[in-house]
Amino acid sequence: MKKILIASTLALLFSPALLAETAPVSMEDQSQLPQAPKKADGEAYHQPPSDSEIPDNAFGDMIRKGQAIFIDTKRQVPEYVGNGMNCVNCHMDQGKMPNAAPLWGAYTMYPAYRSKNDKVNTYAERIQGCFEFSMNGTPPAADSEAMTALITYSYWLAKGAPTGVSLPGRGYPEVPQPKDGYSIERGEIVYKENCAICHGNDGLGQKVDDHYVFPPLWGPDSFNWGAGMHRINTAADFIKANMPLGKGQSLTDQEAWDVAAFMNSHERPQDPRLIDGSVEKTREKYHANDGVNLYGVEVNGKILGQGI
Repeated sequence: MKKILIASTLALLFSPALLAETAPVSMEDQSQLPQAPKKADGEAYHQPPSDSEIPDNAFGDMIRKGQAIFIDTKRQVPEYVGNGMNCVNCHMDQGKMPNAAPLWGAYTMYPAYRSKNDKVNTYAERIQGCFEFSMNGTPPAADSEAMTALITYSYWLAKGAPTGVSLPGRGYPEVPQPKDGYSIERGEIVYKENCAICHGNDGLGQKVDDHYVFPPLWGPDSFNWGAGMHRINTAADFIKANMPLGKGQSLTDQEAWDVAAFMNSHERPQDPRLIDGSVEKTREKYHANDGVNLYGVEVNGKILGQGI
């Protein structure tokens, strides 16, 4: 597998439109889970139970609590969230939507090895990672009520799904890197035409009172540099399938990669795994072979990854 050029070399060679050609990278999935198969013609995605089927007992109460945390994370468990994100921002339709990282597609795939922390992770540890990186917060303890609620909700949505089988609709469908690489400049145009109406011209999201109704895509209240979405390839996969909101699959592969690159060419909170205060060391250990990303790369005269 090809090795990515080290950060200092990238800084010398970097050209937004040609980075893919000058710096081949490995495209490993951090989770190490098998790629989800495409849905065959006539095949249905897994159908989670409806809300009306939630039992009226203590088990049902825990399902509903998990659902509430998942939808409105910042307000439900503010002690664990360090930014303006909610779980549902990356796992759409309450964690039910195919091709938007549905919980029913993830729950049955754990325990699983993840190269991100080089160990076999339980489902609880996977959720803890989301809080640490995507929420830029403090992971809830494995035996906390919040964790129990989220696991119970995931278990409920996965009712009837086979264990250890990568189902169609799990994760985000992979969008191959375009042959011409990507362009941050083109991505800015795509953003202004398709994304700014919800996420703002400045990318900092939109609020009602003190709560985000559209999440920030960069800046201090967005996901940090350790989150999977900081990878251009992961962001392109999500964007192609699900964005603009309600118009998934309307962007071309090129547009998805370009706008993902534009989004991830902005500064955001620091990777909490920062080594000795060094972006270069952190890139070498955690980012150099983690898909396509700009952590530790010079863009517009600045080395990204300094944090905000």
